[in-house]
Amino acid sequence: MEEGKIVYLDNAATTRVDPEVLAAMQPYFCEKYGNASSQYYELGRQARAALEKARERLAALLGASPEEIFFTAGATESNNWVIQGTALGGRKKHIITSAIEHHAVLEPLEWLKKNGYADFTLLPVGKTGQVDPDDLKKALRPDTGLVSIMHANNEIGSIQPIERLAAIARGAGVPFHTDACQSAGKMDVDVNRLGIDALSLSAHKFHGPKGIGALYLRKGVRLATFMHGGNQEGRRRSGTSNVAGAVGLGKAAELAPKYIADGPRQAALIEELWRGLSGAIRKITRNGDPDNRIPNLLSVCVEGAEGEAILGYLDMSGLQVSSGSACTSGSLEPSHVLLACGVPVELAHGSIRVSISHETGDADAKLLLAAMPDVVARLRTMSVTWKE
Repeated sequence: MEEGKIVYLDNAATTRVDPEVLAAMQPYFCEKYGNASSQYYELGRQARAALEKARERLAALLGASPEEIFFTAGATESNNWVIQGTALGGRKKHIITSAIEHHAVLEPLEWLKKNGYADFTLLPVGKTGQVDPDDLKKALRPDTGLVSIMHANNEIGSIQPIERLAAIARGAGVPFHTDACQSAGKMDVDVNRLGIDALSLSAHKFHGPKGIGALYLRKGVRLATFMHGGNQEGRRRSGTSNVAGAVGLGKAAELAPKYIADGPRQAALIEELWRGLSGAIRKITRNGDPDNRIPNLLSVCVEGAEGEAILGYLDMSGLQVSSGSACTSGSLEPSHVLLACGVPVELAHGSIRVSISHETGDADAKLLLAAMPDVVARLRTMSVTWKE
């Protein structure tokens, strides 16, 4: 590989800001820098108009109405708003989720339970990472106030049967929320077709800026206000509006059809990577559903080699991949997602996640395919547990 060249293959963690997104944002830092809540002068009105245009663009991407879109600091805040807003704002305080949710869902639930605000049920998943709709039916209770199941898993890429799960919740009169961080902007996500009532997303997962996200909230769904201190976002979410960030999110949403259209090519490249890795490395297994998945992600486990060590050696070669969720990077604990899918602890420690984008080419894949077999072979010679 050319010295100093970086091959970025961790787009599930974050993506490069699209140059068109950056260009759209720039005027709102130093030229059109008004506060969107200040409507008595032109700079404020410019900011307000830009904010609402961004809201319209994101609503169009999701098949929603603009008044159903609320800007947040990201999907973590959006998830917390839905979960805590349900528990603190109504009488029904039982929440159902899955065992492979992001920590931005699981940890708020643990906090609510620990402090006596709510109870929750974790649904199991099969070995490919999907919830069985029958398990959801059995878990529903008279006091269930929310079902929250992610659309696509951030570690293994498996897509949940959201339409069926949402229909079950709707039949019981229970609002359905999905964390769509890994699917929004990468595949078609229409809130009405899916039948969902709330959706969380982050701009930086599909070539927008960090620090901005949104919550889609269907009309009529009630949640307690999560942040107090102002009347922004329809009096639902206080805080000075991040106008430049919202403009970036709106532009990324406008560009998203371009990213989505590249999905089949990305899916084919992922399959090429899997064929190459599985052909060159013995005792390597694929995680998640190979068919019902987001197009840009490949998760594997390598026997006899620690995932963190593989990452270190690949990084020295300029290849940047991940062992799982970026939010738990550095943790010595095996992935809760892989364990929930039945992967043995020892094998889960050897997990690698490769995630690409429309900017990833065949040459990038070939560099990984050339480097990884040698890295694994080297690590296996140092392993006391590896057996030929």
